[in-house]
Amino acid sequence: MQNELIVVSDYCDKCHIEPSFIDLLQENGLVDILFDEGRPCLTFSQLPDVERYSRMYYDLSINMEGIDAIHHLLERMDEMQREIRDLRTRLRMYGDVF
Repeated sequence: MQNELIVVSDYCDKCHIEPSFIDLLQENGLVDILFDEGRPCLTFSQLPDVERYSRMYYDLSINMEGIDAIHHLLERMDEMQREIRDLRTRLRMYGDVF
């Protein structure tokens, strides 16, 4: 399920990252923290992004500003790819161009 939650401290213990890193991600708008019974949690759907960000931060030594810039570039690239697919679909209506 996409809405299942994992407690931030449990996730951090399992993945050997600092809870303050998750706070930094939230402060930069890269993750949304939800609260369940007063405990900060992440949704399971956010975990692939958190793992990607933690690799950038811990393994590649990219600072939070760099991670934010990369995030926005990847989002823009995804938007452009969707737009290209949509345009190709529209072009196919006028003949078998591609």
